Amino acid sequence: MLDWHDKTARKTEERSPVSQVYLRTSIERHYLSHPMCALVVPIEIAMAVFRRFRPDDLNRFSKCNLDSLVETYEVGFYLQYHAKWPSLFQVCEDNQGNIIGYIMGKVESSPDAYKRSEHHLPWHAHITAFTVASEARRLGIGKILAEQVETAADARNAWFVDLFVRRSNEVAIAFYKSAGYSVFRVVKDYYIDHATDPTKATEDALDMRKPLKRDADRQHIRKDGERYEVSRDDVW
Repeated sequence: MLDWHDKTARKTEERSPVSQVYLRTSIERHYLSHPMCALVVPIEIAMAVFRRFRPDDLNRFSKCNLDSLVETYEVGFYLQYHAKWPSLFQVCEDNQGNIIGYIMGKVESSPDAYKRSEHHLPWHAHITAFTVASEARRLGIGKILAEQVETAADARNAWFVDLFVRRSNEVAIAFYKSAGYSVFRVVKDYYIDHATDPTKATEDALDMRKPLKRDADRQHIRKDGERYEVSRDDVW
């Protein structure tokens, strides 16, 4: 999971026939091209491109996956997401061809067996993996990647985007809150290890959500989600 705090301030200054958007950060002005195309963004001196994941990108994930808090998976798992939900699998590539950030998500709902359960989830997007290389953090990359998935989820008519984050990962939690996510519930003992305390065998997860356009009435979020605890067996 992401473990840094994005301080990007977004400002739309003008729109051209291709819906150009300008972003200003503490470093310099970032330029984004049309949202349906690859995004080319000056980051300090280097150039970075935001685009959909390609299978050969897996050989260039090393900069992102060095972080101990990042969940990693077998090759087939990444390729499954690429095949099923390509618009929700986005990467950021630097001018040397390194992948310096990626986000991987899917759209789904709970199985029919859960329909009468209080834990049933309607059609929504879920962020499975999200990280930015340490040297590329605090430049707005995470904000852009998250927005790309949210846009793709809106296009799929999802109610909300959700994710799980370790309770001890305070920096990531702060980032998500700044991006509009809030805690919906606490999943007890979700992780089978603890990131910061080796004496503990498990760690809780915060299930965080951000409502999308379909949920205009905010019916799928809670104001007091941290008080609502569920078992890992209750989540799907």
